Amino acid sequence: MKNKDVGFLIIGLAIVIGIIVFLFNNALTKIVDTSCSHGPTCPMYETLNTQTYIGVALIVIIIIIGLVLIFSKENEKVVFKKIKEKVEVKRNPVDYSKLDKDEKILIKIIEESEGTIFQSDLVEKSGFDKVKTSRILDRLEGRQLIERKRRGMTNVVLLK
Repeated sequence: MKNKDVGFLIIGLAIVIGIIVFLFNNALTKIVDTSCSHGPTCPMYETLNTQTYIGVALIVIIIIIGLVLIFSKENEKVVFKKIKEKVEVKRNPVDYSKLDKDEKILIKIIEESEGTIFQSDLVEKSGFDKVKTSRILDRLEGRQLIERKRRGMTNVVLLK
């Protein structure tokens, strides 16, 4: 959901809460009027005013949050691009002369997927079986060309 949509949703909820607070305040005012015999000096009137101010303050805060979300710009895509560029700059070029044929295949597949790929996807794209792929990745990890991180039921292979 976009920030703007969430902002409108929050403002709508604030309006509903405002209506509930207004109805509740009216009901309490009627109760205080009928039960308090001291008139306007009754302490229940002060409590009623405090509850009203708190309710209105909460509604105003919720509306401000909604307005901030509506008028805020979505910069998520720009942030992701900057992070991606930094990762590509940090990566060292791979020396293919020291790799055998199968290792070259896996490294090329990892590079084509921008330096990160699930190990299960690597097995699928390379055509090697799981054991062969795992052993090749063990050798590459031993040479510190790649890094594997556990993610759920599979590994993510990262090119260093």
